[in-house]
Amino acid sequence: MNIEELWQDYRAALKRFIHAKVSNEADVEDLLQDILIKTYNNLDSVKAQKSVKSWLFQIANNTIIDYYRKNARTQAAIIKALLPVADSQESNVDLSNCISPFINALPDDHASLLTAIDLNNQSQKQYAEQLGISYSTLKSRVQKSRGLLKKVFDDCCHFKIDKIGNVYDYDAKTKSR
Repeated sequence: MNIEELWQDYRAALKRFIHAKVSNEADVEDLLQDILIKTYNNLDSVKAQKSVKSWLFQIANNTIIDYYRKNARTQAAIIKALLPVADSQESNVDLSNCISPFINALPDDHASLLTAIDLNNQSQKQYAEQLGISYSTLKSRVQKSRGLLKKVFDDCCHFKIDKIGNVYDYDAKTKSR
C-alpha cells in the first residue's frame, strides 16, 4: 500500500467529509494535513486493503472530534479569562439594554411578556399565575412572541449563522426608497 496512491484516491472525499463538519477552510486544510500525517504514521497497521477507506474515515472522524474538543476547552478558557463571574451580571445588563429596543418594537402584550420572562428572568409558571392563564397557554404565547422578535431582528439585519445555529456576524439592512 502506497501513501501517495492512497492519498490521491481519498483526499477529495476526505476533504468533503471534513468540510461537512467544519466550516472554516483553513481549519479544514489543517485537519486534512493532520489526517495525512496520522495515515502516514499508521499505514502499516492496516491489515486488509478493503478496510483502508473505513480506516481513513475513522481517522478523519476522530480528528474532527479532537478538533472540537480542543476548541471547546480553548474557548472556555478564553471566555473564563475575559468574563469573570463578577462581570457576568454586568454583561447581562448590557445585552438587555441592546435587546430592549427590539422587544419594545413589539405590541405591548408581547413586549411585556418577553421583558418579564427573558430580561427579568421571571419564571413562566409564575408569570402565568400572575396573568391568570394556564402554563401551556403562556408557553405558546412566549413562543409566538419570540417568533415576532425574530422577525424584528430579521427586518433589521442580515445574520450570518454557522452550522450549529450561532450568529457569528451581521450586516444592517439599508432602507430602500
